Amino acid sequence: MRKIGAVLAGMVAVIAAVLFATTPADAAAVRIMPLGDSITGSPGCWRALLWNRLLSTGHTNIDFVGTLPPQGCGVEHDGDNEGHGGYLATNVANQNLLPGWLSATRPDIVLMHFGTNDVWSNIPPATIISAFTTLVNQMRASNPNMRILVAKIIPMNPATCPDCAQRAVALNDAIPAWAAATTTDQSPITVVDQWTGFDTATDTYDGVHPNAAGDQKMADKWYPALVEALSGTPTPTDTPTVPDGDCTATYKTTGQWQGGFQGEVTVTNTGAEPMTGWTVTWTYADGQHLTQLWGGTLSADGSSVTVRNAAWNGSLAPGASTTFGFLGSYEGANTAPTPACSS
Repeated sequence: MRKIGAVLAGMVAVIAAVLFATTPADAAAVRIMPLGDSITGSPGCWRALLWNRLLSTGHTNIDFVGTLPPQGCGVEHDGDNEGHGGYLATNVANQNLLPGWLSATRPDIVLMHFGTNDVWSNIPPATIISAFTTLVNQMRASNPNMRILVAKIIPMNPATCPDCAQRAVALNDAIPAWAAATTTDQSPITVVDQWTGFDTATDTYDGVHPNAAGDQKMADKWYPALVEALSGTPTPTDTPTVPDGDCTATYKTTGQWQGGFQGEVTVTNTGAEPMTGWTVTWTYADGQHLTQLWGGTLSADGSSVTVRNAAWNGSLAPGASTTFGFLGSYEGANTAPTPACSS
C-alpha cells in the first residue's frame, strides 16, 4: 500500500507539473510609445498624468516604451519615451531614425505629437505630412497591426516666431484628410485634437511648451483615444442596402478618428432600364455633419442629407454602380444611417 501511495503521489506531482507548464501565462503588456519632441519628452509631464489615470481606471497591463528614460515630473510613472528635444519630424524621417527606436522597443501603439519644430523652421505642411507618411510606413513595417494616434499639435505663439501660430493651424488643417487617406483596418490612425481648447497664454510657460495646466489638458485629450486603442479599434461599418424604386444606396464608414470620419456611398442601378440621374437621402441619428463631399452635389439641412449625382456619374446602365465620398464630424456616437435612393 505504501508503494502504491508513493506511486500515486509521484503521478500527481507529474500531472501538476505538466498542468503548470502548459497553463498560459498572463497576456503580454501592451507596449505604448510616446513619440515626438520636447513637448513629449522634456519633461513631458502629460505622460505621467496619462499613465496614472490609466492605472487608476483599470488599464494596468500596459508598458510605456522608448529609448529615452524618464525626464523629471516628480510623479511616479513609467517614464520611458521617444520624445527628442529639438527634433523635427522631417529630419527623423529623412535620417531614418525611427526604425532603430522601433526595433529596440517593439511598440503596439504609438502616440505621436510631432511637427512643432518643423513649423518653427517654416517647413511646408505638405513636407511635414509626407514625413508623417514615412514614419507611419516604418511603424507598420515594424508591426503590421500598429495602432497609431496622431495629434493635432498644441498651439504655438513664441515671442521669436510671430508666424508660428498660423503655421501650426495650417499643419493641423492638413492632418485629418491625410489620416483618413492613410488609415487601414489593420493599422488604424486616430487623430487626437490637442489644439482645440488649448490656450498658449494660460496653458504654456513660453508660448510653446505646456505648463501644469497644459499637461493636464494634453493627458485628458490622449486618454479616451488611447483607451479606445487599447480596447480595439472600430471596423468599417456597412449598413444594409435599401432598395427604393430602381436603385440602391449602400453607406460605408471607411475611416474614423476623434471627432471626424470618412465615408462613402455606392449607388447601383437595380432596374432594367438605364438611369439618367439619381438622388440619395439619409438622416443622421447622432447629429453628425458632413464637411466635404466629392462625386456628387450635396444639400444638407441639419442632420438631413441629400446628395444628387454629379454631371459625369448620373447615367448608369442596368447593374452599373458609382460611388461618392465625404468627410464629416461627430460628437459622441457615429451611428451609420440607412440611405434611400431614387432615380
